[in-house]
Amino acid sequence: MPDAHAPAAGATQRIVDSITAAIAERRLMPGTKLSEQKIGDIFEVSRTVVRQAFNQLSRDRLVLLEPARGAFVATPTAEEARDVFEMRSILETAVTKRLCATITDEQIRQLRAHLALEGAAVNDAVVPGRTRLLADFHLVLARMLGNEVLTQMLSELLTRSSLIALMHQSSHSAGESHSEHVAIVDAFERRDVKAAVRLVGKHLVNVQHNLNLDPQQVDLAEILNR
Repeated sequence: MPDAHAPAAGATQRIVDSITAAIAERRLMPGTKLSEQKIGDIFEVSRTVVRQAFNQLSRDRLVLLEPARGAFVATPTAEEARDVFEMRSILETAVTKRLCATITDEQIRQLRAHLALEGAAVNDAVVPGRTRLLADFHLVLARMLGNEVLTQMLSELLTRSSLIALMHQSSHSAGESHSEHVAIVDAFERRDVKAAVRLVGKHLVNVQHNLNLDPQQVDLAEILNR
């Protein structure tokens, strides 16, 4: 018997996937108002379906729902940013230890192919594609372990990382990230677990340190005193 809810569920997921991708690729900025009516028109669905998508995105901490005001792209705090990077460090360290001990020559070739795409994208003016490839590097590593739960958790953290970078003005350039990814794959190719773990940790520390998580307090009296 056909599932009457299937079409609505599929439409909900399309909206979720589209907004998530736009956030991950930095096309949707933190604090952006998300209009139920406009999104319903874009996807040709009812506002009920849009609200279902917003609820799912809210559970993933990508959208903030405010009573009487509507839905907005989330604006992560400095504390949330630290929590996200702490979780990424725990997960990605575990991934690196397991993968480096078992990685195959074919998987090394797959990583080199990804790095080639990254390198070309770094010189490209299209930021969304470059941003997606740099984030996907971390997902490629996780997928090689075959653990879908872990991959999904890391995917959500990476999307939140994109929001954090937008909110807190990351100065960590795409070129730096790509160079660090190359060094990580070099360590994988040598099957050097200690070096790989160290390089992944250093990469995450560098990204976090380039976030402005502790902005200077503004002295209004000094600023406005003429």
